[in-house]
Amino acid sequence: MSTTEHGEMARVEKALLERWPENRLEPSLTRINALMDLLGSPQRAYPVVQVAGTNGKTTTARMVDELLRGFGLRVGRFTSPHLQSIRERIVLDGEPVSAERFVETYNDIAPYIELVDAGGEIPMSFFEVMVGMAYALFAEAPVDVAVIEVGMGGTWDATNVVDARVAVVTPVALDHAEYLGPDVGTIAGEKAGIIKRDAIAVVAHQEPAALDALVRRVVEVEATLAREGTEFGILDRTVALGGQQLRLQGLGGEYDEVYVPLFGAHQAQNASTALAAVEAFLGAGAATGPIDVETVRTAFAAVRSPGRLERVRTSPTVLVDAAHNPAGMAVTVAAVRESFDFTRLVGVVGCVRGKDVDGMLRELEGICAELVVTQNSSERALPADELGALAVDVFGADRVSVHPLLPEALESAIELAEAGPDDALGGSGVLVTGSVITAGEARTLLQGRSS
Repeated sequence: MSTTEHGEMARVEKALLERWPENRLEPSLTRINALMDLLGSPQRAYPVVQVAGTNGKTTTARMVDELLRGFGLRVGRFTSPHLQSIRERIVLDGEPVSAERFVETYNDIAPYIELVDAGGEIPMSFFEVMVGMAYALFAEAPVDVAVIEVGMGGTWDATNVVDARVAVVTPVALDHAEYLGPDVGTIAGEKAGIIKRDAIAVVAHQEPAALDALVRRVVEVEATLAREGTEFGILDRTVALGGQQLRLQGLGGEYDEVYVPLFGAHQAQNASTALAAVEAFLGAGAATGPIDVETVRTAFAAVRSPGRLERVRTSPTVLVDAAHNPAGMAVTVAAVRESFDFTRLVGVVGCVRGKDVDGMLRELEGICAELVVTQNSSERALPADELGALAVDVFGADRVSVHPLLPEALESAIELAEAGPDDALGGSGVLVTGSVITAGEARTLLQGRSS
């Protein structure tokens, strides 16, 4: 990136970050609809696969993207939040858009954003503008299909100005309850808003109350339902070096010898869901048979999901994971137990306010010998001393240390891991988790020094 591009990118990023942040919502599609109207409805220029749910959305979207590109389609992908660079949110042809294109798109639509701001009491938020940029950029590219991850919820999420041909719902759990509702049934009802008339709804395994809400929406809008465990699912799964080997039941038949270089049963579930979504998009089903198995294998083998139980260093092994609620932490813990043979694991945790921190800590307590508590750079970061007090209640004072600065916390955790017993089978490791922001910042700090 040239000095000029860097300066322009910094200017645009500053302008975006001065808007309402993602955690401040005024549930309405009024502003994003107004922007789309002014731009000539770019979101109507391509078919969409839209992904909602509580956990697994980003990885599922990445898998759908990889599969669709394997079948020769030009794909635009929008996900959130980002780990290290804001440009990660808008992906074209498998790569984050360039700084030049990011800036050009912002400059092109900025006058229309100002018109929307001037026309209402509440200006457009950071997330709304990012969605507008993605939809405009994908139309300009142009793309054959857009894979769109919902930000929060579904019905009132800014991404939901599209009529997705395929609506995907990953597992629904309690998160963002202050906005989405107090129980999984209510939350699922909100997420079900992405399912539109005549769409195909691809639904991962759900708690009964969540499934009921999703099925009601499918019936109401006369969509077609494909459920994990009925129309598609995991037939077999074995741990393999660097990931897992799968045999999947798709909408069109069986797919065997599918290697996915990601850890945990939840990633197998994401793969199964993504495959069904792509089959649905391509028109595959029982009457047509499976889509090309070799293309599926090649695409899945190429999937990467940064910050999702990602190994960023060895000796000792350091894993970063973006789990930020108890359900996400539970599957992370299960994946660590299954895929790694640590004799000693040290946790590094940094969280943001408004999350069920106690629930996450209780999931971690069974696998972490010691816990290093820290805080990330977010304005919503839970102060390290507050998080430390919560951790002491769960782990006991003798297993908790507090280092407010993340670099110091990582250094301390690595030292604690190296001080533990080692053996040829597993050895010691470090797990950095608790927030997407914490995972991203740790990844930035450690990747340059990974061995």
